[in-house]
Formats: sequence, structure tokens, C-alpha cells
Amino acid sequence: MYKSLFFILFIMQICSCGTNVVRMTVTEPAPLTLPTDISSVGIINRSVASDENKVLNKMDEILSIEGNKLDSFGSISCMKGVFDELIQNNRFEYIKIIDSVDLRSPVLVGLPSLLDWDTVDEICRNQNVDILFVLEQYDTDTKISYKINQITIQTAIGLNIPGIEHEATVSTVISSTWRIYDPLTKNIYDEFPGSRRFISTGKGINPAKAIQAISSRKDLLKQNSNRMGHIYASRLLPYRRRVSRDYFVNGSSGLRTGKRKAQTGNWDGAAEKWLEATKSAKRKVAGRGCYNMAISNEINGDTDKAIEWAQKSYEDYNNKLALDYVRILRKRKARIKLLQVQRGK
Repeated sequence: MYKSLFFILFIMQICSCGTNVVRMTVTEPAPLTLPTDISSVGIINRSVASDENKVLNKMDEILSIEGNKLDSFGSISCMKGVFDELIQNNRFEYIKIIDSVDLRSPVLVGLPSLLDWDTVDEICRNQNVDILFVLEQYDTDTKISYKINQITIQTAIGLNIPGIEHEATVSTVISSTWRIYDPLTKNIYDEFPGSRRFISTGKGINPAKAIQAISSRKDLLKQNSNRMGHIYASRLLPYRRRVSRDYFVNGSSGLRTGKRKAQTGNWDGAAEKWLEATKSAKRKVAGRGCYNMAISNEINGDTDKAIEWAQKSYEDYNNKLALDYVRILRKRKARIKLLQVQRGK
């Protein structure tokens, strides 16, 4: 009995301090920030094996069932993806793929050491670019599984006869690493590894049909590598995401009316009721009104005013939820400032 009574009181307490959720879209700064005075970019491939590693590379191709020059095709598609994405986002005035410089990787497995700055500076000067996007590492790892399934084959005259079906599944993992070099400041702005996996399957009543899974892998590899390039270059772009915020809906008639106005999208009308609640003689209601006013100001894009209201809710009325919200808003303000820097404002 006592447990039941406790449970009922617990539910009543939750309902008495209930909140609703508002979801909004915010713009986040790009994951990668480059100086705004950089206007030209060179894209170069360093993932090709050096001469001393060619024999080892050929062995690796055979052992991992790599097609002839498959990594070469893939790395070119990856670079093209970066190029196309940078062109689309209009961040730079001049972008070029540098294929006249023969850079080679000194290692077969793993990430090579940094390029020396004299080499970077020479390439940038000769190619008239400010920085280099270098594809340092590109590799594919392939696994094939082959099986035979028992099936029933229907003949032309409608008879069902037992048969076998050959099925080949090819799983390929692409891995790549990019670095961005600035010869002027001698900074490595980014070192970013990425990976992508795709599967191709072929099956038929003869092995030749199953082998089609392998023959189609080249096109799939190029498509996925190109997509990886787009994804990497998009690290320079701000992005939008959905966030959720709680606001108070109970405690006074004003808060309840504000809830109904908010539910219909009338946020200005809701703010009027919440502002009235801030003047309540009841400390809990006033604290909730201050908190909701912080929500209203964030929705309207005034982060500073939102922080002021959230601080007031916690400092003057000990609203515990407001303290967490102050931290969220301060982080949001810092991200907005970084976004402005990235946009040159």
C-alpha cells in the first residue's frame, strides 16, 4: 500500500513540474577551420607506392585479390570528389588537381611521415596555390566468400528439378587519410582518416554469373571513393542539425496558456505569458518564467539575452534545470562565434 501511495505521489510530482520539448534547427560551425585569407588550393596524390615498394605492392594486390591498378583508380576518384565538393561550396577562388608532380609514398602500410616543408613550399609556389590537400594514404582490403546453394529450377515445360546456384560475395573496405599543409605558417591543419565499406554480390546457376560480383567492383569502388572525397571536403562547410530544449508548461495559468500558444507556433504570444510569469510572487513560477524566456530568446537568435534569463532563473530562483541550460547556451555562443570567424565576420 505504501509503495502504491509513493508511486502516485511520484507521478503527481512529475506532472506538477512537467515540461514540453521544443525542437529547433541550429547551424553548427564546420568541423575544420582554415584561415580566411587562404584563397587557392592544390590537391595532390601521395598514396601511390614508391619504386622500392612496387614489388611489395604487387604482392599485396595479389594476396588481397586487388584488381590491376584498382587503388590507382580509386585514389583518383577520391581526389575528384574533394575537387568537386570544394568547387560547389565556393570557399576558395582557385582549386586544381596537381597531376604534374610525382609524389610517392615511402611506406606500403600505414601513414607516411610528413612531407618536408621545402617540398611543400616548392610545389605551392610552382602551382600558384596557398595550401595543399594531400591524399597521404589510400588502400583497399577485399574479402571474397563463395558458396553453393541448393535450389529448385523450373523447366520450360513446368517441371521442377533440383539444381545448384553459385553465389559470390565481395566485401571491400576503402581506407584513406588526408593532410592539409600550409607552407606559409608551416601548419598541418588537418590529418583525417576515413573508411567506407561496400558489398557486391553475384549469383547464378553457373560460376560465370557469380564472378560478375568481382567484375562490377571497379565501378563501385570508384563511386564509393568519390563519395569519400565529397565527405572529406564537406568538413569545411557549416552544417545544420536539430536540437531539443525543455520548457515549463505547469505552475500557473500563464505558463499553461504559454504552452498552448507555443504548441500552435505562436512563440511571441507565449513569450508574453512567460514574461508575466517572471513577475509572479511565487518563486517557483517566476523561476520557470525566467527559464522559458531564455528559451524564447534562443529561438529568436539572441543567445546573450537567453544566457541572462537562464542565469536569473538559477541565481535568483534556484531553478536547477537553468544551470544546465546556461552551460548549453555558453557552448552555443562559442560555436556561433567560431561560425562567424569561419565566414570572415
